[in-house]
Amino acid sequence: MGKHVGIISKCRIWGVDILILVTLGTQDKQFDRLLRAVQKAITDGTIKDKVVVQAGYTKFNSTDMEIFDLIDREKFSQLIGECDLLITHGGVGSILTGLKNNKKIIACSRLAKYQEHINDHQRQIVDKFFQEGYLLKYDEGDDLSQVIVKSSEFIPKPFKSNNAHFINIIEKFIDEN
Repeated sequence: MGKHVGIISKCRIWGVDILILVTLGTQDKQFDRLLRAVQKAITDGTIKDKVVVQAGYTKFNSTDMEIFDLIDREKFSQLIGECDLLITHGGVGSILTGLKNNKKIIACSRLAKYQEHINDHQRQIVDKFFQEGYLLKYDEGDDLSQVIVKSSEFIPKPFKSNNAHFINIIEKFIDEN
């Protein structure tokens, strides 16, 4: 622990170096559990670079992270494009956005038992993407610092969209009917 993780080169956005983007989605429930883990990784020295957080409805105070409730679409796209590591909740949209932008991703499921979501469907989503080799997962009981260190060696499976296949199926259906 306490080891600096140089994942990829630092980027420039808004005039500051950033390495890690944390997205909590727009669910109207708190998800400070993930931000507490990120703060711990900063405090223990694993994270030494700029951390930008799209927190949604989660309220969290930190002098070590730049936290926004919501980031407009243009700035969000810019942050996704320039970050080196995406730490995100288990939402399909956030995960796919990271994959489509060839990002290393650490995903953490929002869980019902902590009132972070109404059920545990995100656990199934994260587990499936993890099993397929697209991302690393951070589960309760894990040490986020260890997962971050592991991410420096992790090579995610390349993402291939099936959109063309689905468009062909739909076009064929339309043509036949």
